[in-house]
Amino acid sequence: MTDDLYPGADLIPAPVSIDGPYRCGFSLDATTALDAAPGTETTERWLRATLGAAFGLPLRPATEGARPSISLRLDDTLGPEAYRLGVASTLGVEITGGGPAGVFWGAQTLRQLLGPDAYRRASLGKPAPGIPDQTVTDAPRFPWRGLMLDVARHFMPKDDVLRQLDLMAAHKLNVLHLHLTDDQGWRIEIKRHPRLTEVGAWRARTKWGHRASPLWNETPHGGYYTQDDIREIVAYAADRHISVVPEIDVPGHSQAAIAAYPELGNTDVVDTTALSVWDTWGVNPHVLAPTDTVLRFYEGVFEEVLDLFPAETSPFVHIGGDECPKDQWKASPTAQARIEELGVADEDGLQSWFVRHFDRWLADRGRRLIGWDEILEGGLADGAAVSSWRGYAGGVTAAEAGHDVVMCPEQQVYLDHRQAHGEDEPMPIGYVRTLADVYRFEPVPPGLTPQAAAHILGTQANVWTEVMENRARVDYQTYPRLAAFAEVAWSRLPAPAARDVAGFERRMTTHYRRLDALGVEYRPPGGPRPWQRRPGVQGRPIEGAPPNV
Repeated sequence: MTDDLYPGADLIPAPVSIDGPYRCGFSLDATTALDAAPGTETTERWLRATLGAAFGLPLRPATEGARPSISLRLDDTLGPEAYRLGVASTLGVEITGGGPAGVFWGAQTLRQLLGPDAYRRASLGKPAPGIPDQTVTDAPRFPWRGLMLDVARHFMPKDDVLRQLDLMAAHKLNVLHLHLTDDQGWRIEIKRHPRLTEVGAWRARTKWGHRASPLWNETPHGGYYTQDDIREIVAYAADRHISVVPEIDVPGHSQAAIAAYPELGNTDVVDTTALSVWDTWGVNPHVLAPTDTVLRFYEGVFEEVLDLFPAETSPFVHIGGDECPKDQWKASPTAQARIEELGVADEDGLQSWFVRHFDRWLADRGRRLIGWDEILEGGLADGAAVSSWRGYAGGVTAAEAGHDVVMCPEQQVYLDHRQAHGEDEPMPIGYVRTLADVYRFEPVPPGLTPQAAAHILGTQANVWTEVMENRARVDYQTYPRLAAFAEVAWSRLPAPAARDVAGFERRMTTHYRRLDALGVEYRPPGGPRPWQRRPGVQGRPIEGAPPNV
């Protein structure tokens, strides 16, 4: 059966198995009913809102004796995110999930089977295409299939975040790591500390391109999410079976907070009252002071964060912990006195004390701390998990020590890195990472013992936005590579060298049409469109293959 006859044939991510398709089939029309078992209500609502709108169908609740329908069922013999999707001309469509999430992922597959028009917001006046009889059996490889979205460097309005959640759901990704604070901006309302957003959410200007660029965007930049905005984002994500991991960066990457509250900085070393929200990129020397005042301040921040991100949908809280220069602590009498008081060896031990404090504080409140792999330095808190970003090595060390790990090595899955050689790539950063390169990424490095490999929770693609000033730039850097990443995270693929890149690129031909219907401004296979280029804006390309570290 050709793709012309069957526009939904190319599934991304690839399922475990497909029995079929066969010549008979089922078509949705105005009489199609929706029969949802208890526990499948989120998928029931989603189907009416999306497929119902795309094809102009009411998808009314099923009544006894009605014609073939879409049926949603639960079967606890399946894994919680596993599903089985059956299509039969005599019975309709049945999606059976091991849990509510499994049913929802099965509905994403149904949408793909219905072709690119299923991704439109309103009907084109055409009937829904028929779906051949078949059975799709599927389950994810990893429980953590994440996207990190940096809204601190360039603020992303709430509606753009909600759109990203829809795009994640379409690719069966289930963790949104929201990078909410950094030197360049504080993006979440904290009622007990209002200056964090009154001052910390705004900067006077912005470096245009890499930090070595001579160019500036002189337009003031900023924004933040109110607490009700956050509640809406979390609820919207939960309806799509996506967990949101908030990141509040400590003790480094904190100049925006120090600009708002100068007492948070190392006041015995620098005049923190002279600091403003940072307007350029890189590793910033201004870090939090290791004082009880700072601990109490951030405990107050985290109390409000935990209220906004409930444990049932956000069990992890990210505390950053990366790129914390120790120069100010070395020069600070207050920091040196704290080192002596604690009996730790050095400034790395001081950072470990900082991390361990919040690990205990979060654990006492039923949450788990996760941080970038620098939190390994000076000793890792017992219950902490690690986002391994500098390569595989930190994740390997953590997993072998019995800590859970999310693999997100910058050399492989940092989507701010450029997608091709040549001058047409806008603001080119880092190594070239093509669609095929991302498809060959393997989250579990060879040589791990089975016990250590069991601690790899999954993987995450990271979208740092220093050179992504708006939604269109985020789209360009993220897609189509996120589709390849999604298949790596979901599907049980062979070893990288044996992966069928040509077959995946063939399936992408259909998937580009889905992205077009969704309005995603992805990088075309042949290179950027004229308006996607940024001629004359300096980047920082790195030549050669990335190191495997």
